[in-house]
Order: sequence, then structure tokens, then C-alpha cells
Amino acid sequence: MSAGELLSIDPIELKFAFELRKQICCSLQLSNKTDDYVAFKVKTTNPKKYCVRPNTGVVLPRSTCSVIVTMQAQKEAPPDMQCRDKFLLQSVRVDGGVTAKDVTAEMFSKEAGRVIEECKLRVLYVSPPQPPSPVPEESEEGSSPRGSVSDNGNLNISEATSAPRSVIESQQKSAEAKALISKLTEEKNNAVQQSNKLHQELEMLRRDSGRSRGGVSFMTVVIIGLLGIILGYFMKKT
Repeated sequence: MSAGELLSIDPIELKFAFELRKQICCSLQLSNKTDDYVAFKVKTTNPKKYCVRPNTGVVLPRSTCSVIVTMQAQKEAPPDMQCRDKFLLQSVRVDGGVTAKDVTAEMFSKEAGRVIEECKLRVLYVSPPQPPSPVPEESEEGSSPRGSVSDNGNLNISEATSAPRSVIESQQKSAEAKALISKLTEEKNNAVQQSNKLHQELEMLRRDSGRSRGGVSFMTVVIIGLLGIILGYFMKKT
């Protein structure tokens, strides 16, 4: 804080949390320490880079005024994050009843014999605040630690005993489902092979029955084939 005779300025260093391509604001608090009206004016060495609102004004007796300094978005960072920009805040006593609209440049001219109080403000770039890093929750006292999963999706053997029961049960059910699917697929393939074999045998019997007059009728051959399929299915199940 700068404690002049007219105004107290807080802070005296403008600290900007520097980020590329982003506007950054910093505020000043001007406190009038006198029983007079005090006019102020803010100047900067780089007016194209900063926007000051308000850059002129009047602080009433024993009151406070806020000034917002906005740095325009920057495309590149300065070397070593050092900034040479500076601000100058001028203040002077004025007549009672003067408003911000009445403030002129002549009020801050030293040639008129006025006492002009000046305070230089530095500009500092600081690193923006970093988001807090996630901290893993510690296991409660007396509870078993959580198991971890390896990159291939399998539970690590060293941690299998500490894994939650639901994870183990899920893996067991998955293994059982895979075994059942494999068994059904094998049975389906065997049934298809048996059906093809019976179809070939029926075809041979049909041809033989056509050649022989006294042979077995085609309907009888079909019935015998169906009975064979049914008996084979039940024998496989048992």
C-alpha cells in the first residue's frame, strides 16, 4: 500500500496472472485520507496494451474508489516473464462538488502552481493458479486395499486376494459363459455333421430301393433315418 498525503493506493504493484490469448484484470483501491475532494488520473507507458476504467475521477472525502486495469490478450509471453510497463497515478485537491465529468488535464498541470501527488506503479506477471491435483483416497483403517487392473484388463495376481468380491464373481461368470458358448458351438457342429452323414445314408438307401423291386419302401427308409437321429440325440445328452 502507498500512503501519500492525499490518497492511499492498494496495491502499488499490479500483478497479472499471465495467460496467453486471454484478457486479465487487476484492481486498485484508492482511499481519500483527507476532508477534501481529490481528483485522480491514471497514465501508463503502454496505453495500447492496457485499458483503465475509470482513468480519471474524483474520490470524495474519507471515501474509497475502485479502478480496474485490464491487460489485453497477448499472443506471446515476454522473456523471463519480466514486464517493463509502468503506471503513474496523479492526484490533486479540487473544489468541493467537482465530479468526474469536470476533471480536465489542466488540473494536473504543475505550471499552475498546484501540488500534484504522484505514485508510480509497477507491473508484475505471475503464474496463474494451478488446479489442485487429484489425491487418491486412502483406504479406511481396517479395510482391505483396492485391487488394480493391468493394461490387458486382467486382475494382477499379487492383488487378486484384495480385489472386491463383485469383481471376482463377474470374472467367474464371464468364464462360465464363455465355456457354455464353446460347448454349445461344439454340439451344433456335431449335430450338423451327423445330419449330413444321415442325409448321405438316406440318399444311398433311396437309390438302392429304386433299383431293387423287392426292396424296402422309401417311406420306411425315412422313418428309420428319423429314428436314428432321435436316438443319437438322446444318447448324446445322457
